[in-house]
Amino acid sequence: MSLAHVIVTVITIAANAAIAAADFARAEFVLANSAEVKVPPHWVPWLATAKAAGAAGLLIGLVAFPPLGIAAAGGLVLFYLGAVAAHARTRVFHNICFPGFYLVLAIASLALAAASH
Repeated sequence: MSLAHVIVTVITIAANAAIAAADFARAEFVLANSAEVKVPPHWVPWLATAKAAGAAGLLIGLVAFPPLGIAAAGGLVLFYLGAVAAHARTRVFHNICFPGFYLVLAIASLALAAASH
């Protein structure tokens, strides 16, 4: 396991845990963004759960069971591809950088975890 893998994965864990917490808290910016890309409000807790599960899987993968980290990173890649697609589908490009940023972190975590395993 490389230092880059650890650093990128810890950043990915922190970022996903933070946005999941904002989702669970139903932060105003979360609800506004979700509405703008046509995500129903009742989906927000489920999406938060997916983000939190991804963060937990990355953490477990980092400290105990690397295959789970690879699976979690892959799941987050798919999740954020969906988020970017939702922005593109609804033509909401002014803030597409946010799911794009999380997607880049997930891809980097996946690549580094796969290379380390």
